[in-house]
Amino acid sequence: MEPILRIPDWRMTTAELLYHLPDHPHVLQAYIWQKLDHAPDFPELSRFLDFWRREIEGPLHSVRVASTALTRPAELRYANGVFTLH
Repeated sequence: MEPILRIPDWRMTTAELLYHLPDHPHVLQAYIWQKLDHAPDFPELSRFLDFWRREIEGPLHSVRVASTALTRPAELRYANGVFTLH
């Protein structure tokens, strides 16, 4: 298990972008973006959204953002068990 890099206020950020397809403007498509980003300003996400508006033909409909602190080894707990899925 490799060590987790911890930088203050940097979090794993996930954004769900809904955008209109260029050829079918009434159809929405989803795109998931995920990266370490600095909360609460989210400069990486802002740069990506600027790139999207400038370079991608599909206009954005909406963006949902989720962010969480990185897990630390002390927060991990191993469980022993067998689970059967039907």
